[in-house]
Amino acid sequence: MIKPCGLHCIKVNHLGVTLGHQVILEDVNLHIHCGSLNVVIGPNGAGKSTLIRAILGETEHTGKIEFKDRENGRIQKLKIGYVPQSLNVEKQTPVSVYDMIAAYQSNCPVFLRKSKKLRERILEHLKIFEADYLLDQQVCNLSGGELQRVLLSMAIMDSPNLLLLDEPVSGIDKNGMDLFYKTIYQLKEHYDLAVILISHDLDYVKRYADKVILLNKRVLKQGSVKEVFRSDAFSEIFRQEKEEEDK
Repeated sequence: MIKPCGLHCIKVNHLGVTLGHQVILEDVNLHIHCGSLNVVIGPNGAGKSTLIRAILGETEHTGKIEFKDRENGRIQKLKIGYVPQSLNVEKQTPVSVYDMIAAYQSNCPVFLRKSKKLRERILEHLKIFEADYLLDQQVCNLSGGELQRVLLSMAIMDSPNLLLLDEPVSGIDKNGMDLFYKTIYQLKEHYDLAVILISHDLDYVKRYADKVILLNKRVLKQGSVKEVFRSDAFSEIFRQEKEEEDK
């Protein structure tokens, strides 16, 4: 494993998304450095998942997304790892964790040939998330936390510059949450990548985030945890959310 070099950054410039006549995101500007955990928070309907889809290229948008190498100023192609909110797997689907990951990593159908080298590589990445014991288990039988760790292993196998996590801890118990955040923290410390995480878990955000982005169609505030959590925009947004929950 390598220490983050701090030489790369991802820039989102004036990003906007409009669906029909509805503005979902407007003039979003972000500057994300490698080796950092950047957490996007905001109310329901703020455009958080849309931001992820726009960065992935799945949603049409205005503005630019650039990956820059500060060592020589070149703009390179951005390699992205992604973990969605959920993955629907049909019960009784006879696909093992090895088969699922190998299918993404190999040009050869996995049922034709088992690669010892690929198996060892998959095991190595599963171990990072304490999931190597799941290698031969069927994906349909995994718990939510186990599946999440497998998906994280898949997401980093191709050494991405940017890891996108769209609320991947929904429905996970406290032990699973603790393991998730500790692992993500270690990941960004030891690999040359930036992490953008969407989260509603403000206690964990406070503990682990390097930078917080408060989003509600546009960026209302971004900065350190203290800067964002002490802002008027944060108080207003989450006061409104609490009032709606109490109704």
